[in-house]
Amino acid sequence: MINDPIADFLTRIRNAIKNKQRIVEIPASNLKKGITKILFEKGYILNYKFVDDNKQGIIKIALKYHPVTRLPAINQLERISRPSIRRYCDSDNLPRVQNGLGIAILSTSKGLMTDKEAKKLKVGGEIICFIS
Repeated sequence: MINDPIADFLTRIRNAIKNKQRIVEIPASNLKKGITKILFEKGYILNYKFVDDNKQGIIKIALKYHPVTRLPAINQLERISRPSIRRYCDSDNLPRVQNGLGIAILSTSKGLMTDKEAKKLKVGGEIICFIS
């Protein structure tokens, strides 16, 4: 039984990057699908595919590496809001990840979005994770 599915999602990606794997498979949920779409839109992953297995489904993520140096596009994945300690912020106090070089993913009343999009729309919410 997994108590924190988002932490499990981030840990699976982190472990796959450590082992230089190209593809990682993760059990699907709507929140994980939303985070995966944001990672793809912001260029942190190469591609993704949702596979229906007549249960909850699987997300297949193709990780992105630099072609010459083989360094991963994702350097750090950090879970911020946990089931035991929820972290919220308003639009005026949105966090900056690595001085604007990374992104924070927020769950807002208007759906999942990055910190920059939330600031533009002037909405706050729960800080899910930091990615850089």
